Amino acid sequence: MAVFTHPDRHRVAVLVRHGMLPFELGMAHRLFGRAVSASGEPLYEVVTCALVPGEVRTDSDVSVNVAHGPEALPEADTVIVPAANEKDEPQTEGRLGPALADAFARIRRPGTRIASICTGAFVLAAAGLLDGRRATTHWQAADQFRALYPSVELDPDVLYADEGDVLTSAGDASGIDLLLHLIRLDHGSAVAGEVARGAVVAPHRDGGQAQFIRRPVPAPHGSSTREARAWALTRLDRPLTLAELAAHESMSVRTFSRRFREEVGMTPVRWLTQRRVERACQLLEETDLPVDQVAAEAGFGTAASLRMHLRDALGVSPSAYRCTFRGE
Repeated sequence: MAVFTHPDRHRVAVLVRHGMLPFELGMAHRLFGRAVSASGEPLYEVVTCALVPGEVRTDSDVSVNVAHGPEALPEADTVIVPAANEKDEPQTEGRLGPALADAFARIRRPGTRIASICTGAFVLAAAGLLDGRRATTHWQAADQFRALYPSVELDPDVLYADEGDVLTSAGDASGIDLLLHLIRLDHGSAVAGEVARGAVVAPHRDGGQAQFIRRPVPAPHGSSTREARAWALTRLDRPLTLAELAAHESMSVRTFSRRFREEVGMTPVRWLTQRRVERACQLLEETDLPVDQVAAEAGFGTAASLRMHLRDALGVSPSAYRCTFRGE
């Protein structure tokens, strides 16, 4: 008997283990469940599955009764692997246990997108899905991850890492960023934005988890770069220099650059490029502007520059992106 009952929807299987975090399971159902078409039809069907159907312990004083086992995995278009606070082989020995290995053998490869939340990345690494690829996990687990999986290109500073068919996110709440990213990839920024508004979360957070790592607190005087970021967002179509941004906060370029990285988790130039890519994507999705005008309004100047940056960020050309999200 089929586990999924709506073949016209994108099928998501959330694979949980003992020690699961209810928050991470709930976010998958909540966010994917809020994604609807223009006519109000649900775009996803989400099913929870376990290595063995039945009661699954959480990291709190409640358990979850999971009706489905790994038989749900071959039918899934996307598999989500949340974290688990009960240590198992991926986190202690660098390998999959027999039950997990059997579950992963059932996933259609290629053809299924697999994503992890927080230390769920250990499972993907143990399955060999991250070898030679960029990935992330919770910054507190970074040293342990590197020791167990040296062949993975770990980036502990970002909120999530997208390698196409395999994606990883950092700490618990970074799973929200990743799931919104998946919805944005599947159905565009308008749908993802509505999901974010309904859940009362930001559709896109600046920076990475580097901003959450405990560090000495900067001097309080003039320590924020928030006003410069807000100012820049209203001027993305214009050339913006680091000196202008620093002057807006009455700082030297060196001080501004250091504090920007402390607060946002990336350099000002990288942050500006990301915001311009997002603006270009919005214009490609929501307007009929020619590509050269999209490039100008997003601050890239030329269509060639836009093509280069969009391909670097998303792996597609502007015309291919527009075709994907507008069906043209």
